[in-house]
Amino acid sequence: METTEKNQPIIEALKTVFDPEIPVNIFELGMIYEINQDEENKVVIKMTLTSPNCPAVGSLPTEVEDKVKSLPGITDCKVELVWDPPWGPDKMSAAARLQLNMF
Repeated sequence: METTEKNQPIIEALKTVFDPEIPVNIFELGMIYEINQDEENKVVIKMTLTSPNCPAVGSLPTEVEDKVKSLPGITDCKVELVWDPPWGPDKMSAAARLQLNMF
């Protein structure tokens, strides 16, 4: 995912959201596929979960929306769950792999 200076505060907020089954934040896990912020500071985030059967399917998207909406200047946030491409360990950052001892 491409990061810009404009979406850096959003990324920092996403780094405070953790998958309940994996002790790594969802951004480093590679679960965030896209961040779009329009001129009215409405944000749409495309994200996935580790699987469609993930027990956090009801809570993680809401937590993401709440964290991003709480940022100064953000007027709204919507999360779109996507399943294609499916999440896999290859989506994780080097930092996440290191934290999980997956070299």
